[in-house]
Amino acid sequence: MKTWFVLFRKEWLEMSRNYKVIWIPLVFMLFGLMQPVSSYYMPEIMNNASNLPKGTVIKIPLPSSGEVLAQTLGQFNQMGVLILVLAFMGIVAAERRSGVMKTILVKPVRFASYITAKWVSALLLSAGSIILGMLSAWYYTELLIDDFPFINLVKGTGLYFIWILFLLTFTVFLSSRLKSSGLAAAFALVFSILLSLLTSLLDKWMEWSPAQLTNAASSLLTAGKVEGPFLLPLGITFALVLLFLYLASVRK
Repeated sequence: MKTWFVLFRKEWLEMSRNYKVIWIPLVFMLFGLMQPVSSYYMPEIMNNASNLPKGTVIKIPLPSSGEVLAQTLGQFNQMGVLILVLAFMGIVAAERRSGVMKTILVKPVRFASYITAKWVSALLLSAGSIILGMLSAWYYTELLIDDFPFINLVKGTGLYFIWILFLLTFTVFLSSRLKSSGLAAAFALVFSILLSLLTSLLDKWMEWSPAQLTNAASSLLTAGKVEGPFLLPLGITFALVLLFLYLASVRK
């Protein structure tokens, strides 16, 4: 266990030196505050940006607080996923290519400990970033739009993070198996996009899909309850997380 904590501290030190512990949370906080601010000021933005006749008034209904927070999750599911995948695409592949992994594994270090230390550090940084981003969105939503129950924010964010947990685990798995960080990122992003697209187009056939958790999180924020498939995709997601983590931890 002591060896694992040494590896874990090494990961945090490396992320600190690369400023990941600073810029990733800041980007998510920026995304979080942008959605309620842009939603609130959208009519003024449209009036000032469009070349309409003088006196024209554009009326855009103000979205509910739940809709604003669900739209924030939508931003995270696009740009946020891209940032996280690019940030952690080389979490194993880069060290294999540079020879750092061989240097570490020459010592009495289990490959599973090496992988799980990286996996946990990536999850903690991602979780902290998403939480800060959603708290920023919640604060400005309460300030500009309307009140929103904090407990529903916690539940919706937690559900969404399970989807991120799945994607990050898949990214770590790809990084442990591919020598190219770029290929790992490309496969992870394409997989994420295809799974989300197929889930939305073939809803009845894809009730098991982990991407259903994003819909469940959005419905919890907008309607106050989970609508659609939930328990099946939740179970499948955790099973796939354990599978990909096991495959990543098995040394080739």
